[in-house]
Amino acid sequence: MKSDPGKEIRKKSVTVGFLYESNKERLQLKSLNGNVGFDNLVSDKNLHRPGLALAGFVDIFAHQRVQMFGNTEIAYLEHLAPEARRGAFETLFKFAIPCIVVTSSHVLEASLLEIATAHRVAVVQTPYETTKFSFLLSDFLDDQFASQTLVHGSFVDVYGIGLLFVGRSGIGKSEIALDLVERGHRLVADDAVRVTKKGEAILIGTSTEVGKHFMEVRGLGIVDVRSIFGIRAARYQKRVELVVELEEWKIDEEYTRTGLDQGKTEILGVEVPLIKLPIFPGKNVTVIAEVIALDYLLKHYGYDPASEFSKRLQLAIEEKRRLRGATVLDYFEHDFE
Repeated sequence: MKSDPGKEIRKKSVTVGFLYESNKERLQLKSLNGNVGFDNLVSDKNLHRPGLALAGFVDIFAHQRVQMFGNTEIAYLEHLAPEARRGAFETLFKFAIPCIVVTSSHVLEASLLEIATAHRVAVVQTPYETTKFSFLLSDFLDDQFASQTLVHGSFVDVYGIGLLFVGRSGIGKSEIALDLVERGHRLVADDAVRVTKKGEAILIGTSTEVGKHFMEVRGLGIVDVRSIFGIRAARYQKRVELVVELEEWKIDEEYTRTGLDQGKTEILGVEVPLIKLPIFPGKNVTVIAEVIALDYLLKHYGYDPASEFSKRLQLAIEEKRRLRGATVLDYFEHDFE
């Protein structure tokens, strides 16, 4: 089964100013030429070291990326004569580069800063060495350029497992989520769940900025979960590990009885286990949701109850065949209850 979570959202670019302000404290960034070039756009999540471009080879120069000047680039420029140094540096500005980041607290001489400023390109300094800075900024840009979508549902952390409840409007997703929160579990998002694809196969769910920690309970209205139940009742984000699809019980519908055939759904091209849960008045869906999470944990640690039951059943059948139909009664010694 494939879900229909809504339109995929993918950010095409971020401004240098946004990148700078979002990471100023975390990466200890310092602008060396003021706010120059903060309107420039970064349109690629990857980073680039322009060593070859400085040497004059620009055939495959990834100019649209953030340009990092580490020990190699700085040492190369310093070994050049002043005029050659400026010429090598000028080569970069034949292209529309978004910004330059100088790592390991290196500095650019005044003449090079003037060239960058004249071409409206920001030059930013960080004390982090190149490898660590590259890892940290790449993680930020990966988030910014990741595929996203909005899913109509309720998302709850149950025993550390991210359960995403989906189903038609009014079926009771929010009520189940509220009941789980009351039992000590944590709400991530209600109604609109923003799902982001991290890497190739990880989905992270969070709330929209407007709906954070709020729930709509039909007949009651808007509820602030964090204010009522405390900070323990909410979390910012969680990995989407299971999708629970709620639907009305249909007497002629075939539902899994053993769990051997695990359903699947797709969000942003990533397969996620799917459980279709039929509900009717009086059915304790909250407890079942807790069992779903605990059962997933068991499977995660290598124990599959459905497979274990199937093995026992097969052994019982084989034993009965071996006895060729003989009747064997279980005997419970000294069991008088």
